[in-house]
Amino acid sequence: MTKRILLGVLTLVLSSAVFRDVLGAQGPVGIFANQAQVGRARGSATYDSQQQTYLITGAGQNMWESRDDFRFVWKRISGNFTLSTRAHFIGAGAEEHRKIGWTIRSSLDPGSAHVTAALHGNGLMSLQFRRQTGGITEEEKSADSLPDADAVIQLERRDGEYFMSVAQFGNTLVTQRLAGVTLPDTVYVGLFVCAHNDTVTERARFSDVRITTPAPKELVAYRDYLGSNLEVLDVATGNATIVNQYRGSFQAPNWTHDGKALIYVQEGRLYRFDLASRAPTVINTGFATRNNNDHVLSFDGRMLAISNHAVEDSGASIVYTVPATGGTPKRITAKGPSYLHGWSPDGRWLVYVGERNDSFDIYKISAAGGDEIRLTTAPGLDDGPEYTPDGAYIYFNSSRSGRMQIWRMRPDGSAQEQVTNDGFNNWFPHISPDGRWIVYLAFGTDVAPDDHPFYKHVLLRLMPIGGGPARVIAYLYGGQGTINVPSWSPDGKRLAFVSNSAIP
Repeated sequence: MTKRILLGVLTLVLSSAVFRDVLGAQGPVGIFANQAQVGRARGSATYDSQQQTYLITGAGQNMWESRDDFRFVWKRISGNFTLSTRAHFIGAGAEEHRKIGWTIRSSLDPGSAHVTAALHGNGLMSLQFRRQTGGITEEEKSADSLPDADAVIQLERRDGEYFMSVAQFGNTLVTQRLAGVTLPDTVYVGLFVCAHNDTVTERARFSDVRITTPAPKELVAYRDYLGSNLEVLDVATGNATIVNQYRGSFQAPNWTHDGKALIYVQEGRLYRFDLASRAPTVINTGFATRNNNDHVLSFDGRMLAISNHAVEDSGASIVYTVPATGGTPKRITAKGPSYLHGWSPDGRWLVYVGERNDSFDIYKISAAGGDEIRLTTAPGLDDGPEYTPDGAYIYFNSSRSGRMQIWRMRPDGSAQEQVTNDGFNNWFPHISPDGRWIVYLAFGTDVAPDDHPFYKHVLLRLMPIGGGPARVIAYLYGGQGTINVPSWSPDGKRLAFVSNSAIP
């Protein structure tokens, strides 16, 4: 046999081995470019476009030592990013070390260098990594164990370092950092299932799957913007679906009285987004084309109050009212800046934040106009006032105790009392239509108490209005504009919010 024939046979053998190792590539799956069998791991993946969930099955002996076998749905991305999902196994399973989660890899080679966030069948959360192709897998175990849990799994690459953050859904995240692992700038990222057993196939479901490209360091706030995702969250299940995306900035969704549409602000103009047709249309607000994200519908849904940066007031925010269907705005506040946040249930009063003499306090004013009434005088920033549906209280956020926390008071400003007292900076309390629940936005301590910036890892938290433990209902990248205004659906079953990411 000649050398040429031998070389051809060897090439065919090697090509067959490589083909076998990535067998099953079948095209796009949801947001992922492809799916593949890495190593010896038969399986499949499907995507439910209505629920935006992924069902992945996979076999495979293990993901360990110098070789990995797993089912993989993937895409190639570069730079910094955050991968996030809720994940759980389906069924009791055959092996306690079956694995699901996120993996970041140099290639589709079974021995590729990688960083992986793996949830094991016994609840172990493990940050696994291989420093070079063909090397031995190393592991750092999380302090947080998630047995039989609906797990939140995040894996972030930030300037060459890796961060795994995990929690049982509803709890706050526990984070660990990994440095010293070098992967290419462009990598394969995606979800995986490994059975830890060649003879069985395991299944897992993944929801709230997000691949977020964060703000670059050079981004200038209020000049440069990331893309926007309009999301609707089912409060009972915690499942969030993206209903609209825009490469620029829209903010602060507010649900219409009939539950059929959302109103948000986009580059100074208000839009009505029809949930059935998924189409946005501009709301006519006449001369008011420099609106910020403080806009609120009256309880009966007939009127819209807005905060527009008035030319005649040197660009200061002024409160106006306008019919919800559009029209010529009527000026309400004489002074600015005034940032609207709520209507009284009877439609008689508006509550807002006013900056007067270098102090931000809460005021109310007749919806017909007139003299404003100051409700808070404490040092520090008071913001985000909103009436309860029965009109008995106004909830707001205040930094007067050090961190930004949720407070409440009577509509005349009396009986001011603190509602939350935790390690977060809490903003924008919104009361459910039945008056039983409060949802609010929580920033970490890396944010100043009197600031609510764009483009941070933030939480939406839910707590009983009568007090008690708060639980997380959404883990997202957002902040300013995420949930500034009341965004409960009229039936109290859903919430609308905005998350952010650079969108290709």
